[in-house]
Amino acid sequence: MTRSAAREIAIQLGFSVTATGQDPQGAVERFFEPEHYAAMAAEDALYAERPSKKDMDFILRSVAGVTEKKGELDGLIGRYAKGWRPERISRSAAAILRQAMFEVLYMPDVPDAASMDEAVELAKGYEDPDVVAFINGVLGGFYRGEIAPPPAEDSHG
Repeated sequence: MTRSAAREIAIQLGFSVTATGQDPQGAVERFFEPEHYAAMAAEDALYAERPSKKDMDFILRSVAGVTEKKGELDGLIGRYAKGWRPERISRSAAAILRQAMFEVLYMPDVPDAASMDEAVELAKGYEDPDVVAFINGVLGGFYRGEIAPPPAEDSHG
């Protein structure tokens, strides 16, 4: 299994866990039960190959970490989402952003450029071009540490 495939599975599982409030460890274990995984493979080529031990470690570490750090990651998304209200950001875009930011912050063994480039590539399969550009912009600003200035206050008040 490629790292890209493991990352996409981690994003999908992270999306599910944050949406349902499941325990990350239990969700990952249930997902990879042979019968369930075989059924998934029959529906989607992403699941054609079972993850190696290394891939499973990456997936579990990602899902558990993104779940644990969700508040921090969402704060960063809000901070770098110039001109986008949080409710306008789709759940899949948020899941992709959380994964990439988590990898940059907490997975030093994963190259930052790979995390961000693959996030943008994965987004192309789930989102419209304007959302892909948004994800690219948020990750670029995050990586460079750029923060939008606060809105100017009305001095005529």
